[in-house]
Formats: sequence, structure tokens, C-alpha cells
Amino acid sequence: MPFQFCLNGIVLPFRERLGLNVTIRSVLMQQICETHTMTPAELELRRYAVQGLVAEAGRMALDYFGKQESLGVTMKGAQDWLTVADGAVEDFLRARLAVLFPTDTVIGEEGGGAASDAVWIIDPIDGTSNFARGDRNWCISIGFLRNHVPTIGIVAAPALDELYVAQRGQGATLNGRGIAVSGAEDIKRAYVELGWSTRIPSERYLAILERCHAAGCSVKRSGSGTLGLCHVANGRTDAYAELHINAWDVAAGIVIASEAGASINDFFAGDGIKKGNPILCCTPALAARLREIAGIS
Repeated sequence: MPFQFCLNGIVLPFRERLGLNVTIRSVLMQQICETHTMTPAELELRRYAVQGLVAEAGRMALDYFGKQESLGVTMKGAQDWLTVADGAVEDFLRARLAVLFPTDTVIGEEGGGAASDAVWIIDPIDGTSNFARGDRNWCISIGFLRNHVPTIGIVAAPALDELYVAQRGQGATLNGRGIAVSGAEDIKRAYVELGWSTRIPSERYLAILERCHAAGCSVKRSGSGTLGLCHVANGRTDAYAELHINAWDVAAGIVIASEAGASINDFFAGDGIKKGNPILCCTPALAARLREIAGIS
């Protein structure tokens, strides 16, 4: 009688003392992920479990934040900051996810990874330049895509004592309370955050900035794309736009903002998960005008 092993409710027959090597195990897990239909209960389990993980990771990051002299700051490129906390937080989340949900894949800003039909996308510290300088506007971001659809988003900003949580079709919360976009309708009263990246010529950003000012918008930049989306979600700002941003910066925020009622372009179109894309997230009444201003459709 063969020994049977149960994984996520799927019974797998194994012969006794059969030693599966890493390659065979990897293929098996991928086949399970591709053929198994994820139930609402399994999605709920992921949201609750990872909400706890992110809270724990937040405490870890906050401990590093309080010890500025030991951050080991380095630069990956122009204005592309890295600290020891980035690696430590991502390693922690990867290790826990591998135990809890072994069929899911992970993509992280620091460690890379592969996409699948069930993938977690992690930014261990978004707003690292703020983090390294003692500015509290930074966060931990983890989003879950199921069949390439943003489905779960969790963002912890521990230095601000804020936790954003959203699941597709279930709304968005900040510290347990429901949130919604501002509902602003007048472009002349709009408060817009404009992100910036060295990957795009500065002239293009300056042109958008000029068009924003000409339209009557007030413009700011806070140094965290993830929190930029969250601040649209809770109505602190009316829009967030950036001409190029990576998937780990927005995977969680897209779920949170969309569940709060925001209008968002199809960021994951094409090869967005690997190469990034532009992002425009705003309160719906301003979407048409801001698409013209930002040149993002």
C-alpha cells in the first residue's frame, strides 16, 4: 500500500522511502499550482497569514530604523538606495512564505524570482532613501497575483503605525477601518503626487510637472510609490503618477487603491511584472484629464 502525502488538500501517492530530488519536487509543485483551483478559503488564509508576517517584518524593520548607524547603506545606482534591512526583511518573508505556501512563487526586489499563476511580489523596504535618512515615510509591501490578477495587497508603514490591507472584491482598510478615494472632481483643486525615476529622461517629468501646474494641480513627491498609491486610496491625495515603476513597488498598492475605488491603468499589461510600466492611479472623476496630463493611458 503506497504512502500518501496530502498537500493543500491534494492527495499525492508516494512509494515508501522514495526520495524526490529537488528538480522533481519543483516540477511537481508547479503542476499542483497550475491544476489546483484556489478556493475563497485559501485566499482568506493567505491574506490573514501574510498580514501577520508583514506585521512581524514591520517590527524587524522598525528595529533597524532605530539604529541608523548600523544600516550599512550602499547605492545600487543613482538615487537607488540599499540597506541591510532590505535584505533581512525580504529573506524573512521568503522563508516564511516557502513554509506556509510552498506551491506559490515569490518575486522580490532584492532576490528576484519567477512569476507563476500564484505569485507574491515583495518590496521589503519601499522608500529606502527615506528609511536611510530617518524619514518615517517608508513601508513594507507584499502583493499576491492569482492568474495574473492583483488579488491581495498588504502594506505596513510601521514608523507611521499604519497597516493597509485589501483583497479583491472585499474592499480596503487602514488599521481595520474601511477607506475610500477622495472623490475630487475639480482638476484645479487636485493634489497630485508625481513619482520620479532615473530610468526616464528628466525632461519628460518636467513636462508633466509643467502641465500639472498649468491645469491648476498642486504637486508633491514623498519618495515611496507604494505609499503614494495608498494615499490615493485613503484620500490624502487625489492621484499618483509615475512614468516607470517596478512591479514590487505597486503590486500591493494596486489592490488597495482599486478596492478603495481608484481608477488605475492596466499596469500588468505586456511584460509589466518583469520590466515594469507607467502607473496612473487617481480618483475616478479626474482620470480622463490626468491621462492627458501624464500621457499614461
